[in-house]
Amino acid sequence: MSNPLKVVLFLGSVREGRLGLRVAKFMFNQLKKKGYEVSFFDPVEMPFTLLHKPIFMYRDKAEIPAWLKTADEQIRAADAYVVVSAEYNHSIPPALSNMLDHFGGSAYAFKPSGIVTYSAGQYGGMRAAMQLRAMLGELGMLSVSNIFGVPVAQKSLSEDGEPLNEHMERGADRLISQLDWYANALRNHRNTAGIPS
Repeated sequence: MSNPLKVVLFLGSVREGRLGLRVAKFMFNQLKKKGYEVSFFDPVEMPFTLLHKPIFMYRDKAEIPAWLKTADEQIRAADAYVVVSAEYNHSIPPALSNMLDHFGGSAYAFKPSGIVTYSAGQYGGMRAAMQLRAMLGELGMLSVSNIFGVPVAQKSLSEDGEPLNEHMERGADRLISQLDWYANALRNHRNTAGIPS
C-alpha cells in the first residue's frame, strides 16, 4: 500500500488471565497482514488512571502528560479503529470506557470503527457489543454493521493469537473488508471536502 490506512486497535480488559490479549494479538496480526499501520492501545501497558481529567480539560497544554499527548495524536491520525471488548455483567468493561473517555469526540470523529467482542462462553460478548455500538457512535466513530464475535475464545485462539479454527479468519475478514471500505471512503471525503464544523 503506497498510503496505508492507519488503525488504532483498542483492547478493553485489564483482568488477570484475560482472554482479550489473544484476541487483540490475532486482530493486530490480521490488520498488519493486510498492510495497515496499527497502533495498539492496551490499558495494562499504558498508564490510564481512573478518569479525572480528559485531555481536552487541560487549560495549559504543557501540563498534558507526554504519553497522553502521543496517544491523542495517534488517535487523531488514524483512519479507523478496532475495539476489542470483553463482556462484564452483560456490559462494557470499565477499563475500556475509561480509556476511550480520556479523549474528546473530535479525536475520533468522521471515522469508522469495527467491534470485536469475545467471551469464554457461547455468546461471544454480543450484549456488550450492542452497548459499545451506541457508545462508539456518540464518540463519533460509527461502527460498521458487521460485528465479529468470538465465543469460547480460549478454544478459538492460542495464547499467541494464532487461530485454532476457520471461523476466526473468516470472521476477521468480513469485519476488516467493511472497515476498509468505509475507512477509504471517509478518508477520501475528508481529504476533498473536509469535515463539518
